[in-house]
Amino acid sequence: MIMLLLLALSFLASWRLTIWLLHRAERLSLVQAPTLRSSHVQPTPNGGGLGIVVASTVAGVWLAWSQSQALVAPIALAVPLAMVGLLDDIRHLSARVRLGVQVAVCTGLLIALGTVPEITVGNVVLGGLALSGLVLLVGVWWINLFNFMDGIDGIAGVQAVFMLLAGAALIAWGNPDAVASPLWVLMLCIVAATVGFLLMNWPPAKIFMGDTGSTWLGFMIFALALLTIQSGWLSYAVWLVLGAVFVTDATVTLLTRMARGERWYEAHCNHAYQRLARRWQGERNAGHRSVTLLVATVNLLWLAPMAWACMQWPQWIPGLVILAYAPLVVGSLVLRAGKAE
Repeated sequence: MIMLLLLALSFLASWRLTIWLLHRAERLSLVQAPTLRSSHVQPTPNGGGLGIVVASTVAGVWLAWSQSQALVAPIALAVPLAMVGLLDDIRHLSARVRLGVQVAVCTGLLIALGTVPEITVGNVVLGGLALSGLVLLVGVWWINLFNFMDGIDGIAGVQAVFMLLAGAALIAWGNPDAVASPLWVLMLCIVAATVGFLLMNWPPAKIFMGDTGSTWLGFMIFALALLTIQSGWLSYAVWLVLGAVFVTDATVTLLTRMARGERWYEAHCNHAYQRLARRWQGERNAGHRSVTLLVATVNLLWLAPMAWACMQWPQWIPGLVILAYAPLVVGSLVLRAGKAE
C-alpha cells in the first residue's frame, strides 16, 4: 500500500509541477527559441524535467531515510547535476563547466560504491582501477548521449520509462524477493514521475525536458544500473542491451562526424532519429510521434526479449549483445546518422 501511494504521489507531483513550469516558463526564462539545429519551429517552454527531478528526489529521500542508506549517494550527487542543467536551460553554460560537473558526480558515485563487479569475457577478466576508469568514461558518455538524444518530443521520457520498467521487470522475474527493496521501488517512482511529465511532453509537446531532466535521468539510470549490478540482480550486458537504441544512434553519429572532420562537439540535428523525424514530418509533429513510437516498439519487441535472453543464457552474452546491436547499427548507417543533409 505504501509503495502504491509513493508511486501515485510521484506521478501527481511531477505532473503538477510540470504544469506549473509550463505556465511560468517565460517569467523563469525557460522558453527555448527555435534555431537551425532545432527539431521544433516555435518558441517552447523548456526545463520541464524539473518535475521529474523534484518528485523522484522527494521519493528517493524518503526511501533512503526510512529504508536504505545506499540510495543517499546517487540521490545527493544527482542534485548538483540537475541544478547545472537548469542553469544551462536558463542561460547556456560552457561545455567545460557541464563536463566538469558530470565527471565529478560520476567519480563521486564510484567512490561511494567502493567496488564494481568484474567483467569476464571468455578468459579475459577486467576489474580494479582499469574497470573503474572504463565505467567512469561510460557514465559520462551515457549522461551526454542521453542529453543528445533528447531532441524530439517524448523520446527521452519513453526511453527512460522503458529502461527502468524493463529493468524492474527483469529483476522481479529473476529475483522475486527484490521487489520489496527500496532500490526497486525507487526505479518505479522515477518511472511514475517520468510518465507524469510525458503527459505534457507527448507530441506535440507543450514543454521540453531540457538539460535539467535529461542529464538527471541519464545519471540516475546509470547509478541505478550499477546498484542493481552490484546487488547481483542484473548484469552489465542486460543494461547495455536495454540502452541500445540511444547508445547506437549517439555513438554512430559521433564517430561519423569525427570521421568527416566536423566539429563533433558542436550542436547539430543529424542523429538518425532526427533525420527520420524530418522524413516523416507532417502536421502537429507527426514525425516526432512516429519516431518515438518506433523507438518504443523496437525496445519492447526486440531489445526487451534480448535482455531477457542475456539473463536466461549468460554463456551466450557476447553473441546476444552483438545480435541486439547489429540491426540498430545497420539502421543508423542506412539513415546516414551524423551526415549533414
